Amino acid sequence: MAISASYQQDCCTLCIVGPFTIYAAVEAKARLLQELTQAQELEVDLSGVVEFDTAGIQLLLLLKREATRQGKPLRFNGHSKAVLAVIDLYNMAGVFGDPVLISSGGT
Repeated sequence: MAISASYQQDCCTLCIVGPFTIYAAVEAKARLLQELTQAQELEVDLSGVVEFDTAGIQLLLLLKREATRQGKPLRFNGHSKAVLAVIDLYNMAGVFGDPVLISSGGT
């Protein structure tokens, strides 16, 4: 899994590419929380996630909780099919509060 960051003013956009699973959870947790701490606003692009599991959902929930605690806006977008499948399995779409759309690119 790779996480790249781009910055525009106070907003950091993170793009996650590859498997977002338990095998990458420790590394991903540290990076996501670090970027949240440094940015005033965070956006997470999930379009490049090819594999997603319960650990991935837990990390997104942790990030959402921490953003709320810090009073920072957080958005998830570009949900890949792998992410959508797990969100649907656990009926979690309403928890995140973001529009969940399948891209026309078939990811």
